[in-house]
Amino acid sequence: MEETHVEIDIRPIGIVALVRSIRFLAFFALLLLFFIIINLPTPAGLSVAGQKAIAIFIVCLLLWITQLIPLAVTSLLALALLPLSGVISGTETYSLFGNEAVFFIMGAFILAAAVVKSGLSSRLALLTLRYFGSSPQQLIFGIIAISTFLAFWMPEHAVAAMMFPISIEIARSLKLKPGSSNYGKAIFLAMSYGAITGGVATFLGGARNPLAIAILKKATGKSIGFFQWMVAIVPLVLFTSLIAYFLIVYFYRPDVAEIGKAKNILKSRLSQIGRMSLEERVTGIVMLITILAWIFYGEMWGLANIAIVAVASLFILRLVSWKDIEDYVNWGVILMYGGAIALGYALEITKAASWVAKGTITSWISSPLAVLITISIVAVFLTEGISNVAVVAILMPIGVSLSKSLGVDPRIITMMIAVPSGLAFMLPMGTPPNAIAFSSGFVGIRDMIKVGFVLNAISLILFFGLIQIYWPLIGLRI
Repeated sequence: MEETHVEIDIRPIGIVALVRSIRFLAFFALLLLFFIIINLPTPAGLSVAGQKAIAIFIVCLLLWITQLIPLAVTSLLALALLPLSGVISGTETYSLFGNEAVFFIMGAFILAAAVVKSGLSSRLALLTLRYFGSSPQQLIFGIIAISTFLAFWMPEHAVAAMMFPISIEIARSLKLKPGSSNYGKAIFLAMSYGAITGGVATFLGGARNPLAIAILKKATGKSIGFFQWMVAIVPLVLFTSLIAYFLIVYFYRPDVAEIGKAKNILKSRLSQIGRMSLEERVTGIVMLITILAWIFYGEMWGLANIAIVAVASLFILRLVSWKDIEDYVNWGVILMYGGAIALGYALEITKAASWVAKGTITSWISSPLAVLITISIVAVFLTEGISNVAVVAILMPIGVSLSKSLGVDPRIITMMIAVPSGLAFMLPMGTPPNAIAFSSGFVGIRDMIKVGFVLNAISLILFFGLIQIYWPLIGLRI
């Protein structure tokens, strides 16, 4: 009988084992670091509880940056470590998970899911693009304009996901070549940058803004209303969107003469949708009433209460079912909220954040304005590499402590952290719209960096200019 030799390629198994070993070593190193920090002699000016809070913060910070485990799981770990370490009680820790911001953002996600399901958001996008389709430049402007506007009222990642298939159809109808067509790059950068810019205008464009407000309110008792936020930030959004348009068409000048085929595609898609359905109309009315309630009665009634009533009305009117929104809501972000708010509260109540602030930024910068500018620059570039929600969770406790030591209105420093943390234009990992644009194959990392770095710098300069010139006019003074 002939001997049979069976060769098995063990390289994949070896790679998996190596990765698992590295992960195990990383977790072991984090555990060791945690025990080293809590057992070090307590520095002057820092309490034992504050030292433990800092140890938990450092572990969470490293996990958020490396993403060895999901962001939400890191926050849940913080929820467990705080009472286990004796920083704050278990009852107090877990009660923070029921923060108003958690339920507001959950309601916002469900409302956005209803708008997408009804087809209202797609109709708005197609209608807008149809009327901006007379020239290549106008179409780019239309893509930025509608992406920016929709991100006022929907999470920016949902806007990018909705605009992506429309952008793909436009690119295919014009026979643009992925990776080489300037106009293809312009289309997808416009889609991404519009969603990113619009996402900082209200509390609905992303999770970071409500999280920042929640940490502010828990630490100081102060808050920022929905309308007040819009009044302060919308001018920045409009200017930044306009500059994004000019930068895109400057760096990637259209290499197509006319876009008649793309316009025909948009008309065809719009005709396929047909007349506005009853579901679209009623969903639009519910959304409009909710937004008006947030603007005019948000502080009186509570943003979360309004959101929950609006969500209940969606189910009462049978506009959505639980299955419709089950997969759409980013439950991980909601879980992350609870841990981030609890950790921020622990750093504040133990004075650990104040101790860190005094030992870092304020030790070498004395001017309040220079401190605020520094923390904004840190926020905008840190968010290029890690989740912007994580950036807010990391910087807000330090920012609140800085506002107290510098005598600055904590609402100002809250916006100076939350807004720049949402303006990540350079890298695909910085924000979901960039990742979605990158996945198209039309835009490379070098393309994003070339325009994104300039847009990051200009948006920060604009932001600082508005703070100095415009904000005092609306009662926000440094």
